[in-house]
Amino acid sequence: MTEFDVVGIGLNATDTVLIVPHFPAYAGKAPYEREFVSTGGQVASAMVACARLGLRARYIGVIGDDERGRIQWESLQGTGVDLTYVEKRKNCENQSAYIIIDRSTGERTILWKHDQCLRMEAATIDVERIAGARLLLIDGHDTDAVARAAEIARGLGTPVVVDVDTIYHGFERVLPNVDYLVASAEFPKGWTGLADPFDALEALQKEYGMKVAAMTLGSHGSLARYAGRFYYAPAYVVNCLDTTGAGDVFHGAFCYAVLQGMPMLETLEFSNAMAALNCTAFGARGGICGLDAIRGLMERAERRVHPDISPRAAGYAVT
Repeated sequence: MTEFDVVGIGLNATDTVLIVPHFPAYAGKAPYEREFVSTGGQVASAMVACARLGLRARYIGVIGDDERGRIQWESLQGTGVDLTYVEKRKNCENQSAYIIIDRSTGERTILWKHDQCLRMEAATIDVERIAGARLLLIDGHDTDAVARAAEIARGLGTPVVVDVDTIYHGFERVLPNVDYLVASAEFPKGWTGLADPFDALEALQKEYGMKVAAMTLGSHGSLARYAGRFYYAPAYVVNCLDTTGAGDVFHGAFCYAVLQGMPMLETLEFSNAMAALNCTAFGARGGICGLDAIRGLMERAERRVHPDISPRAAGYAVT
């Protein structure tokens, strides 16, 4: 009997957000309209999204013992996420960021800090923490720890989803045990050296044998290669206030869709919808919605690319 639907191992963050009317030119000045503290982080936010969708979710990570760590810990209370294996690290500052949001577009610029005292060691990742899960989500930051987690999951027959946004040293030890690669738009090119996203995803899938090789594309939507063909789902048009955390929520929705056995195109559309709704409120987790809101958006929106048309035929390209 499974104990958890999904276990997530990776980052959390506590952010200071500044909202400006528009982003200033280089070396320029601009007044800001509002300042607030927001909690987020790749895997922590994805687990909150999973719990909001009704999944039994466990988060494994490290939190500092400073004020930002306290804020992060309190933000996770009452979300339904199991926090048994969240470690509060003494004399350590929590991961933090300063995020500047351009109110005219909702786009954000991030300045972040992650102290080495937050490092998760591979020795702390054991079978007990992962056993009984139907799915494992990892990021790429603490490579040794997530490589160990992916190896354990592969041995248990537990599928692995990875959220990776940049090139991490030693990440070649992670990829062979990944079933679902859901990367940023930059990672496939950076890893393979292939500028064409279709070629890059195909190369990654062929080299490492993952079931799905996918990438998130921000306002362009998402693209995936599965069973020898590409699937593309355009983004939903919403009143975007803040794009912070959209990718993290996308990954939580993607985990839900995989566990529900959704077809690949529906998986991308569902994940796009949950990510889009999160952008309609400020904060990395400000707009996390439940199934009714997600399905409502999917039903209202007109599909701009027919599912039988390949993304190449639809004119999609990444510059």
